[in-house]
Amino acid sequence: MTFSDFNFDPQLLEGLQSMGYVKPTPIQSQAIPLILDHKDLIACAQTGTGKTASYLLPVLQHISISEKKYTKALILAPTRELAQQIDQQVEGLAYFAGISSIAVYGGGDGMIYEQQRRAMMDGVDIVIATPGRLIAHLASGAIKLSHVQYLVLDEADRMLDMGFYEDIIKIISNLPKERQTLLFSATMPPKIRTLANTILKDPEQINIAISQPASGISQQVYMVYDNQKIKLISSILKEGDYKSVLIFCSRKETVKDLNRTLRKEGIKSEAFHSDLEQEQRETVLRAFKSRSLPVIIGTDVLSRGIDVEGISLVINFDVPPDPEDYIHRIGRTARAETTGTAITFVNEKDQRRFSFIENLIGREIPRISLPAELGEGPAYNPAVKRPSGSGNRRNGNKKKVWVKRNKPQQNNPK
Repeated sequence: MTFSDFNFDPQLLEGLQSMGYVKPTPIQSQAIPLILDHKDLIACAQTGTGKTASYLLPVLQHISISEKKYTKALILAPTRELAQQIDQQVEGLAYFAGISSIAVYGGGDGMIYEQQRRAMMDGVDIVIATPGRLIAHLASGAIKLSHVQYLVLDEADRMLDMGFYEDIIKIISNLPKERQTLLFSATMPPKIRTLANTILKDPEQINIAISQPASGISQQVYMVYDNQKIKLISSILKEGDYKSVLIFCSRKETVKDLNRTLRKEGIKSEAFHSDLEQEQRETVLRAFKSRSLPVIIGTDVLSRGIDVEGISLVINFDVPPDPEDYIHRIGRTARAETTGTAITFVNEKDQRRFSFIENLIGREIPRISLPAELGEGPAYNPAVKRPSGSGNRRNGNKKKVWVKRNKPQQNNPK
């Protein structure tokens, strides 16, 4: 199958070709025909499977053959970074089709808010927004959603984790009842099912590449005490030939402290967290993408909010709080059939949590010995191992709701 098989508008195909799209990924080949056929959809797909294009392309096709007078599509995303990335992809795919879009998000100064307000009042085909900022624009009367025909919720599980449920319901109350609704989520816990039952009509369902790291990732583990972590990470970064590194910490304060320490060690790094102004965030990401900044340290918001190819190393300074978060963190490397390394530091307190990760991915991750100068780390002896077949969420008792496992083709990773 090629993208020509979908009978897209020639101008849309031209945009596809200019961006290097050749062959649809599994999520694209399954979702695009359903969306073109005006079906509501629940799609469970991880970052890196091509999910964004799987909903953008059919929505752009619908808009390209309709009257461009009102806002026709609304895409909700959990973070400003993801909203911006979706907007950039719309710009590339729709470049020759003359379809307009605007990313609407919080942060920044009053000028950004005013630019967003003017764009929406002047009329824009597609609005990509974080829920909180869109609520503010709705309250001000800057945007009317009465003509929206397509609603997309991207990374719906993350939006609910961030407490956006009420905002989402309020936004939907401003939309026409007759619309096409598409819900994309990396995980499918019961709360997502509840939301889907509330806002979708007889949806089709797709499950792609659930809970399995890419085969090109070399996963490694160090058993460490907390007082060994700084020396170990400094050794890894100084001795390894890594051009692009992401370091994940579970708390914002740890991100800041680790960044200060690494900079004192002579390692060029930057912290990425919610206290930064929007302009500062964009500056850090631009430097990282251009390879002028080799190391970024962030929390789990970064794991879904960054879309950079060629990341060679991901380090989990802390074991992530949820096994699914581990998949998203290490999924930043080895994208588009490349290879990469993912290293996790496990202290004595996090060993039980780490055993849940190994249970989720179905195999033991190789243990790497500490450098001799650091001494011995703690022995691996989790207090309670999760039994085979148990759930994979924080409370340890929720069952998976998906059954299909397809290895994604990652030629179109965006």
